Amino acid sequence: MAASAIFILDLKGKVLICRNYMGNVDTNVIDNFMSIMMKREEDADLSPVVIHGSTHFLWIKHSNLYLVAITKKNINAALVYSFLYKLVEVFTEYFKSLEEESIRDNFVTVYELMDEVMDYGFPQTTDSKILLEYITQQGHKLEVGAPRPPATVTNAVSWRSEGIKYRKNEVFMDVIESVNLLVSATGSVLRSEILGCIKLKVVLSGMPELRLGLNDKVLFEITGREKTKSVELEDVKFHQCVRLSRFENDRTISFIPPDGESELMSYRLNTTVKPLIWIESVIEKFSHSRVEIKVKARSQFKSRSTANNVSILVPVPSDADSPKFKTTTGQAKWVPEKSAVEWNIKSFPGGKEFMMRAHFGLPSVESHELEGKPPITVKFEIPYFTVSGIQVRYLKIIEKSGYHALPWVRYITQSGDYQLRTN
Repeated sequence: MAASAIFILDLKGKVLICRNYMGNVDTNVIDNFMSIMMKREEDADLSPVVIHGSTHFLWIKHSNLYLVAITKKNINAALVYSFLYKLVEVFTEYFKSLEEESIRDNFVTVYELMDEVMDYGFPQTTDSKILLEYITQQGHKLEVGAPRPPATVTNAVSWRSEGIKYRKNEVFMDVIESVNLLVSATGSVLRSEILGCIKLKVVLSGMPELRLGLNDKVLFEITGREKTKSVELEDVKFHQCVRLSRFENDRTISFIPPDGESELMSYRLNTTVKPLIWIESVIEKFSHSRVEIKVKARSQFKSRSTANNVSILVPVPSDADSPKFKTTTGQAKWVPEKSAVEWNIKSFPGGKEFMMRAHFGLPSVESHELEGKPPITVKFEIPYFTVSGIQVRYLKIIEKSGYHALPWVRYITQSGDYQLRTN
């Protein structure tokens, strides 16, 4: 990778702190960064990489700060950006919020962290849980001696410390799927995809190895079980703890998990999803007097499942006033700042249909501006249900001391970017 130096600047381009890792660039070159950025902004030509002579600035903006990596080599830009975002994560973990004030208040800690996360331009330990073990925010007294870095830093398993002990050993696994959907005004699905992730909360002693089995289509084809219900996962991303060579060889997901909470993997399914909550709407506008809205919501999943905290946002003209509502269930309220009616249903069982009617007054003088037609947006959460049909077949926990551990699995489907256009 070899990023020569990392700078943290305020919004005016003033250097708050920097670390020159390789010593092959003049640190004064950063003075050119802000002037190039301002010129680029004027020309509406901003790009994530800015060049001055033979120097490349790779930058991100967070809150009121710029984080800038400088290099003169042809480096892996994606890795640099990944590192910069990880640096933001580490600082946020330490200072709760990352902004100019938190950098100024914690210069010593920031410098220590910058020393640890990168060495000679190459990323090192970027796991905040491990860093918190030996870079503390209290000053170290000289006679006590600074704390020694834990063995984890030089360990093959840098994301988990040794010697962890719990009275009760458990693993909690959440399979969370978000449904992104766009339906046209005529009722045809224009875009649909499922974004999934598997989150862990690990309360296990020692150095356990976990093996996870999913109903993965590729695995079932390898083992000759094509007829069994399976899902084809795309764009799979794993936490660094997963042994990728094992996964590539025989699709086994085996790993030594980080302690506490983490995201084990994420995936995407580009499939046609049947809309889980279907909305039909009629919006009638009577010029100079009123607008009437009729909305019918229907749940299109099995009756044994229930959607919780359903929120349906129906757009209304921005100049509407004096609302009146009637619903068969839930509560409707006017949200003037969003120019919309929000219909909230606490519990929406599968296979049910509910109605909402709204009546608004309109001003007698009509605006000549043409208003856009924003779509209806829906938010919901369905527990104990996955829209893709993904299943955890097994979760094995192996630890040399042979203790008995309990695995818990929970499935949740929720709305992502879920929109239905109106006529």
